[in-house]
This record gives sequence, C-alpha cells and structure tokens, in this order.
Amino acid sequence: MSDFVKNFMADLKAKNPDQPEFHQAVEEVLESLSIVLERHPEYRSAKIIERMVEPERLIMFRVPWIDDQGEIQVNRGYRIEMNSAIGPYKGGLRFHPSVNLGILKFLAFEQVFKNSLTTLPMGGGKGGSDFDPKGKSDNEVMRFCQSFMTELHRHIGPDTDVPAGDIGVGGREIGYMFGQYKRLRNEFTGVLTGKGLNWGGSLIRPEATGYGSVYFAAEMLATRGETFEGKTCLVSGSGNVAQYTVEKLLQLGAKPVTLSDSSGYIYDEEGITSEKLEFVMELKNIRRGRIKEYAEEFKSAVYTPVDPKLDYNPLWNHKADAAFPSATQNEINAKDAQHLVDNGVKAVSEGANMPTTLDGVKIFLDNKILYGPAKAANAGGVAVSGLEMSQNSQRLPWTREEVDQKLHNIMKSIHKTCVDTAERFGTPGNYVNGANIGGFLKVADAMLDQGVV
Repeated sequence: MSDFVKNFMADLKAKNPDQPEFHQAVEEVLESLSIVLERHPEYRSAKIIERMVEPERLIMFRVPWIDDQGEIQVNRGYRIEMNSAIGPYKGGLRFHPSVNLGILKFLAFEQVFKNSLTTLPMGGGKGGSDFDPKGKSDNEVMRFCQSFMTELHRHIGPDTDVPAGDIGVGGREIGYMFGQYKRLRNEFTGVLTGKGLNWGGSLIRPEATGYGSVYFAAEMLATRGETFEGKTCLVSGSGNVAQYTVEKLLQLGAKPVTLSDSSGYIYDEEGITSEKLEFVMELKNIRRGRIKEYAEEFKSAVYTPVDPKLDYNPLWNHKADAAFPSATQNEINAKDAQHLVDNGVKAVSEGANMPTTLDGVKIFLDNKILYGPAKAANAGGVAVSGLEMSQNSQRLPWTREEVDQKLHNIMKSIHKTCVDTAERFGTPGNYVNGANIGGFLKVADAMLDQGVV
C-alpha cells in the first residue's frame, strides 16, 4: 500500500503545487487509511480518496473596501466547499495575512473528517481572506466584512453552507457579516454560527473548542487511570481556544503555566489563575493588546520574545504533564515534540488545526504519548456550531448546562470512536488512526450510497 500512497501523493503534488499544508494533511490521513483500503477494495474502485481530495466547489473572489483614510484596499476572499456527503458544508472563516488556497484546502479537508466524528450531520468546508483585522478600527472591519459577505452570500445558506468563525473572526466579525447577509437576502436564518446570544447564538460556543480539547484529554488520561488534578499544563496561543482551555483546566484542578501570541510567550511558574486569566481575556478580547503585558502585570511570569533564528519553540521546553497546542498549524516540529517527551509530558491534545508536523506526530506515537489529533480533540467547536444550527432550526435556545452536557457527551463519543476504531483496525491506542479511519468510514459509505457525484 505504501506504493499507492507514494504514487497518490506524487500525483496530488503535481496537480496542487505550492500547497504544502494540504499535502501534509492528505498524507497524514492516507497513511492511516492504508489498512482500510486493503480490507475494503470497494473504496479504491469507487475512487473515494480521489474524490475526497477534490473540493466539490472552490470559490475565490476579490474583496474591495475603503479604509479610514479613504484609500481603497483590495483583499482576496475564498470559500472551499469540500464535501457535502453527510450534510451541508460547515467550517470556519479565517481572516489572517497567511491565508492562501493551500492552507484553506488543508483546513477544509480536515474539517470533513472532524465533522464526521462529531456524530452530527455536517459536511466540511472552510474559507476566509488574507485581510488582517489586527490594528484595524471597528469601522474598517465592518466595511471589509460587508464587502466580503456581498459576494459570499450567493454561495451559502442554512441548508447549503454554514460558515463559522476561526482565527481573526470572532463575535464582532460574525455580527457584521450576518447583518449584511440579512440585508441582502431579506431573511433571518441560521446561516452563520458563533452569533450573539441575543440574536440566535448558542451558549458555550465561544468556550467549545477549548473546553472540548480538555474534555478529550481527560478521556485519554482516564484510560491510564489519571485525572488533571495537580497536573502542570503548557498552552500555546492566547485567543479564544487558549483562553477557554485554561479556564477548563483550572476547573479540573490543573495548573496551566504558558500562553503565547505571534510576538512571544509567557511562562508563569506559579500558574495562571482565574484572576490572571481574566486579565488575559480583557487584554486580548477588549484591548487587543500583546501577551508581553501579562509579564509586566504579574511579576511571577517571564516573557520570551520570538527568536526567528531558533529551529524550535522554547514554550514547549518546560517540565509539564500535558500540552495543548492552541495557536496555529505546524507550531510543534520534531525538536519540539522531543522536548515535550523529555520534559515528562504524557498527553498532547490539539486545540489548533494540525499544529504538529508529521515528524512530530511520529515522535509522539513512537513514545506512546496520549496524542489527540486536532480532527478529534478540537472538534468541540464545530460540534457546538452544529448544536447552534439545531437550536436555530427549532427556534429554541438551550441552557448553558444543556449545551455543555451535550458537548461533553460528544467529546466522549469521539474519544470512544477513536479508541474502538484503532483497536478494530489493529493499532490499539493510536488516536491518529482511530480519528482518521473513524471520520473516513462514515463519509466514504455515504459517498458510495449517493453514486458518482
């Protein structure tokens, strides 16, 4: 089967040059699926993999807008509608200068498997723009969002494609886009998730990805008879996912000690407490400041700026029990993974999308680390987006406790699928195989049922 993978990847790279993240995501899945394709030749003959790596629809458009100085700016907008075999396309919008076709295709491809694992009827998609909301006024962000939605509205809808937020797209951006969609379509419908609570949003949605990755890690630890009580945890990032990862870790008795942003990271040996987390939330969500201000506020913390000359991230080189990469893709390379192993980390739960390189993943698996890959561990966000869609369809809001309980149950179910599937295909304890195969089977069987479309 390795010949099949090699040939398939050579063909994929030739057809999709300059998309390394997409190549990486597909290769990681293919390596897990070798076992399945041997047992089920019908997937090979129906060309399921070949169809899965091609988006059903790829939309690219210009986004012109006017800044506060009256200058015209032009950005590029995208929506990748990857696979709708089990439900309408579902996946976030990312506004960040690094956004390009390859990154969005990798995210959309991952989303197909992640959404399949949630047990909810959702296909996979992703979108966004190379627009950077950082440093822009609210009015500039509004004008950009309105221009972006003026094009995107033709391609989405509650039964077609339901975007959500991602990096650079929070409640403010969702609000501006929803307002423009409503104005253009003359309908109030659940077309975006992550909406404000008083106009169709769901409780627990902002917390969901962070909470979910901690719930998943707790399930992994439980397989070894352990809990989070007293455990030291490394968390990267300082946005939505990282903030709520820290919050849930504190609730479970753990001691988170790191946070980061694109300029550097803080290490607080005494632990990030609830009071310190409040400071971070105000700093990041309201003042939109930099994480180094944490070290200026709390003397127990040390701030280390990013050093581009280093070939590893020092954040991952501290003694700890668990790690939660919650910033961005490929933030843990082979050297970082080895540092985590050497420093006693026994569980890694990915809050970001594909934050570990293939070499890093291999080190985790070789060292029998409890490793929760993103498509399983961070599926909590899209799971609660799916619950928001259900509430919108029913025109009924659920209580905080109801949504949190449903989220917890979904993460337990994803964990069980990973464990059972890995065992069924002869690789017990391998969460990567469990997640990839578990997500694949549901989508592949639906594709077989629906014919060549």
